Amino acid sequence: MPPIDLRRLASTAREVAAEWGLELGAPCPLARYSYVAPAGRDAVLKVTPADDDESDEEGDALALWAGDGAVRLVRRDDARRALLIERADPGTDLAELPESHATAIAVDLGLRLWRPAGEPFRWIGDHVRRWLDNAESGAGGELLPLARSLYGGLEIGRATLVHGDFHHHNILAAGSRFVAIDPKPMLGEPEYDVASFLWNPLSYRMRLDVTERRLAAFAAAGLNEERMRAWAVIRGAYPGADEGEAEVLRALV
Repeated sequence: MPPIDLRRLASTAREVAAEWGLELGAPCPLARYSYVAPAGRDAVLKVTPADDDESDEEGDALALWAGDGAVRLVRRDDARRALLIERADPGTDLAELPESHATAIAVDLGLRLWRPAGEPFRWIGDHVRRWLDNAESGAGGELLPLARSLYGGLEIGRATLVHGDFHHHNILAAGSRFVAIDPKPMLGEPEYDVASFLWNPLSYRMRLDVTERRLAAFAAAGLNEERMRAWAVIRGAYPGADEGEAEVLRALV
């Protein structure tokens, strides 16, 4: 993705906030690919760049989930790619919790998010091969032959809405429940979503024993373990797994 013009996104956010009667707070410093700022005590205004095509149907996904497993959608302006969404309070993420507790919450949340859907969501099968092709010179290049082989052997599901960026930092505490934020929603299969959970949180160095325990937890909830392992390698190849991650991912298959 090209560099994000945060000044332009901030200008759009101020324009939308003025029209909607919102008072914006300081932008969230962790939002690197969009402009995100508190809008009063209970909401957040998010503006995504046009280049972030993976977020095109974020508002549609939030509307479908309707607060069950994800933050609630309050208002939207599709033309300006602006979403007013529920503010998760206290907003702590799964990285703050013990490993087994965090995994159990993620499993429960995923089972609520993964539900039947159709248009306007796009199918991951129309995009993954392009992502693999574009990763040729990336850090995960050594995994690409294996990833392509595994991908070629999958008959990919296309009837389930997936979050697309399902990991510790996108699952926040909101009162007595946990909710997902920042989806990159598409149609696929639940096993696709587990991959990004396996190499997070950011402070964690991927280990085979921890990875196996996480996979077992999702498998116990009904997911296909072989497909989770395949997707972990496939999705690890195109963002660019480092040497340690690539070693763990190869061991999964």
